[in-house]
Amino acid sequence: MIAQYILEEVVYEQYNTFKKKKRGVIRDINFDYLLSSPLISVLTGIRRSGKSTLLRQIAEYYDSFYYINFDDERLGSFEITDFRILMLVFNKKQQAKVFLLDEIQMVPGWEQFVRRLYEQEYKVFITGSNAKLLSSELSTSLTGRYQKIELFPFSFSEFLKLKKIEYTEPTSAKQSEILKALDEYIIKGGFPEYLLSNDKEYLRLVYNDIIYRDLIVRFGIKNIKAFKQLANYLFTNFTKETSYNSLSKFFKIGSANTTSEYLGYLQQAYLMFECFKYDYSLKKQIVYNKKIYVIDTGLRSAIALDFSKNRGQNIENIVFVELKRRQKEVFFYKTKENYEVDFVLQENPVKLIQTSYTMFEKQTAEREKRALISAMKELGLTKSKIITYNEEMTIDEDDKVIEVIPLWKFLMQDKAS
Repeated sequence: MIAQYILEEVVYEQYNTFKKKKRGVIRDINFDYLLSSPLISVLTGIRRSGKSTLLRQIAEYYDSFYYINFDDERLGSFEITDFRILMLVFNKKQQAKVFLLDEIQMVPGWEQFVRRLYEQEYKVFITGSNAKLLSSELSTSLTGRYQKIELFPFSFSEFLKLKKIEYTEPTSAKQSEILKALDEYIIKGGFPEYLLSNDKEYLRLVYNDIIYRDLIVRFGIKNIKAFKQLANYLFTNFTKETSYNSLSKFFKIGSANTTSEYLGYLQQAYLMFECFKYDYSLKKQIVYNKKIYVIDTGLRSAIALDFSKNRGQNIENIVFVELKRRQKEVFFYKTKENYEVDFVLQENPVKLIQTSYTMFEKQTAEREKRALISAMKELGLTKSKIITYNEEMTIDEDDKVIEVIPLWKFLMQDKAS
């Protein structure tokens, strides 16, 4: 239990700091939808992706609001019964109908308080950095009462906003400026504070904070060495197929189930994603090898330290994260001839996307083309897409059309594309 005077100190101090916080780059989300809905708005994503800054942008739309960030050492002993005192502190300061609750997953039982606010017709915005923790509590106590927005590090379009670059007309000079920015984006990624500080040590601290504080401590992981080695290995070997069995044997983790749990923790913290093989059989999807993608190429290069060798893999990873940002259901595909297509989008009809740094190399171009044509025949499709660094053309073969487009153009397309 926390004394009222401590809560008053925290609330007043945090509120004043929050009001002074810069709005930053306006995120590419539907603010009208977010603000007009009576539902609880849940903003979740990896640490330092800008959730608190997004709350500051939301606060601009309201004359008055209550704000508290529970990721504060002074609130370490905060319990569910302390919400009553918190309401007294809030009401003592002002009257408002909007709550901005930052990193609320730090408080056990928080969902009961939020549900009461919702039933009293307050508008509530909450943030959290752990997907599993939030989703389990949301599904049990708040079903049908919330909308969820996953916030990623900056997209390329948001990166261009930060750099104050506008794509107004397709001139050579403008495309050169866009490509220069793309090169920087591929290397640095999209963590907002890192882009401002340019200090790679910041990214390493973010990574270590997530590994230790959000995962090892919270989930009571005993085999710390193996868990850290597994995480570092996956960051180094991103975009490649792997299996729980091979990983458990390599790191002497003990069992494939434990390895699966470890990967689950890493995904819950939004550090990485598993991509399943596309198959009509759910069982085959689960047992087949998975491909691993990481949240951000800048974070990966800070951890793996071998950036220059991975131009094609970085493009593939950036496309995957962008598809997730656009809320697409993404798989990879293996044809009967054992060709691989990077991405299958679960739509009607399904869409096929291949990535390649270049199509100018004859052997590479033939391999990517054969994979797509083979997959299109098996899935009954006539169109597909290849995303390259900066090449654009149309390939028409065997009554199949393959659109080749530059990465920057794909990243700047409308999110519905």
